[in-house]
Amino acid sequence: MRLSLLTRAALAALALCVVVFLFAPLAVIILFAFGKSNVQTFPIHHWTTYWFGVAWHDPAVRSALWLSIKAGVAATAIALVLGTLVAFGIHRFKFFGRDSVSLLLVLPIALPGIVTGLALQSAFNLSGVPFSIYTIIIGHATFCIVVVFNNVIARLRRTSLSLIEASADLGATPLQTFRLVTMPMLSTAIVAGALLAFALSFDEVIVTTFTAGAQNTLPLWIFGAIRLGQQLPEVNAVVVGVILLTLIPIVVAARISSGEGLGGAGRL
Repeated sequence: MRLSLLTRAALAALALCVVVFLFAPLAVIILFAFGKSNVQTFPIHHWTTYWFGVAWHDPAVRSALWLSIKAGVAATAIALVLGTLVAFGIHRFKFFGRDSVSLLLVLPIALPGIVTGLALQSAFNLSGVPFSIYTIIIGHATFCIVVVFNNVIARLRRTSLSLIEASADLGATPLQTFRLVTMPMLSTAIVAGALLAFALSFDEVIVTTFTAGAQNTLPLWIFGAIRLGQQLPEVNAVVVGVILLTLIPIVVAARISSGEGLGGAGRL
């Protein structure tokens, strides 16, 4: 018993160290975002929200924010349709190469982002497609599909077929069964997948670098401003906004994914 208590204490201490290691830099950035000085020094003597106003009224930041939102929403919409359809196809039907298809779907998120980015850039250059918001959307959709697919197929594998079979036995058409039984059971998985896909798309840097051309999404603007080193207080304020806009969908997705469904199975 004594060894067990020591082991648990050691694991708790190790977990705490990992959490501190991961989140301490973010905490420092958040603190400096509220510092009045242009020079980042600690301790902070004067606190202000001035830099948030500067960031909000910066045309470059607004343009990058709007581009990030448009690309994220469009990529998420594409991922919802394709990821859900592929999950249904792989789960419900047996065909040659099904496992290979599953592996290929996971590859974009398993491979380093620079590999996916270079591959997409080469494909666009060879096909003569100019870089635009559409190339960003295609690039983001490649890994957003994986998130939606994983969420939906995981829920399908945990869902009993008895309700679907009972619906058919009671005379419901396939469309009625899908609308009143299948969709309510999958609703939380689909919504959670969409939220996670948007969060992943919103703060993506590497793939965006190879598919954006001369356009700046918010993460790319942050990267460029840090490299120049002349707007660090404003960058800190923008980073805080990115953290919030990324964290909120993840928290909401984690909360709703623990439920059985948004509305439960409908009545036939």
